[in-house]
Amino acid sequence: MNVSNPSMVQSARMTISDVLAITKRNLIRFKRTPEILIFSSIQPVMFLLLFNYVFGGAIGVATPGTSYINFLLPGIMAQTALFSTLQTPIALVDDLDKGAIDRFRSLPMSRGAVLAGRTFADSLRSLFIVVLMFVIGTLLGFRYQAGGGKMILALLLLVSFSYAFSWLTATLGLFIRNAEAVQTAGFLFVFPLTFASSVFVPVVTMPGWLQVFARNQPVTQLVNAMRALMIGGVAIDAVYITIAWTIGILVVFVPLAIWKFKRTV
Repeated sequence: MNVSNPSMVQSARMTISDVLAITKRNLIRFKRTPEILIFSSIQPVMFLLLFNYVFGGAIGVATPGTSYINFLLPGIMAQTALFSTLQTPIALVDDLDKGAIDRFRSLPMSRGAVLAGRTFADSLRSLFIVVLMFVIGTLLGFRYQAGGGKMILALLLLVSFSYAFSWLTATLGLFIRNAEAVQTAGFLFVFPLTFASSVFVPVVTMPGWLQVFARNQPVTQLVNAMRALMIGGVAIDAVYITIAWTIGILVVFVPLAIWKFKRTV
């Protein structure tokens, strides 16, 4: 047992080093193509402005006791993080088509490091955009009503869920292997998850048959957890449910993505 431990420790260190190297490579790519960050930031800002000023007067009636911007911002932050995961499979397919993945395979490195570095870099990009959304929301009138520790927990919860979901979309990209098709396929299930949820309106305002789905799906749980942490409320149990969803997604899609990646030509 003692003989194998040094080997295991060395293998773990090499894997971590590989993940950090791939993450750095992807972050440098963001730096060299700032359009990725710019346009990834514009869309959620437009959503925030449109729903707050165009629909806020009407939708705000359904959220008595709190301003609509306070209700909206945690949901928009969650939607932003979820939408950002759709860039993961597109970038992955692009690397596959351009031969970058073949070059990685020729190196003595962990196969899972390519996917982990891709998803980790995208999560850091998502964190930047989410923090930007929080700043803009504050300028629009959002008022944080909990302690600083809960705000940090809300961000960690959001980024963790986004990281897990990026493994799901990465798996989708590995199976489809076409950038345009994977983007369309991603929106087909991300849109229902975000719009049939508590992101924009309370679930109780929806038809009864839709409430069953909206109340129990992971995005609603994530948004409820963030609202509980950012503006208070009684939905603190949603935090534990969101953690369970995050772990469940990772347990299913990390090994599935790595398995498919090893068999992708």
